[in-house]
Amino acid sequence: MIAKLKGLASSGVVHVAFAFVAMGGWALFANRHHPVPKPLVAGVVQGTLSALLTLYLKTAVDALSRRFSGAGRLILPPLVACLGSSAALVVIHAASGTPEILKTIALPLTVSTTYAALYNYSISRGAHDRNR
Repeated sequence: MIAKLKGLASSGVVHVAFAFVAMGGWALFANRHHPVPKPLVAGVVQGTLSALLTLYLKTAVDALSRRFSGAGRLILPPLVACLGSSAALVVIHAASGTPEILKTIALPLTVSTTYAALYNYSISRGAHDRNR
């Protein structure tokens, strides 16, 4: 049973599906006071973006962390990934007509930036330990 849970926890498909459901659900909630179909569209758009950003963040942080050293290695990869995510979220939600853009992206952006920072720290720390 534990092995199955570990397998699910490490599955990229599970991470992407969870991001879609959790953040799409948040967008639906954040836009609930607007007439249908606006909340539904916002939910599908945010769910899709969150699923794609889950893949983007890991790839971006991996690539950027190799390009910097010192303090820049800890700060710049998650910052650049956060700025890229922010731009994509705002532009795509504006284009799709999401009424509550800031409310819609606040939670997903906070979660994804925290993930990027923690992931970057973990791989930067591993590189630091290997260089000792």
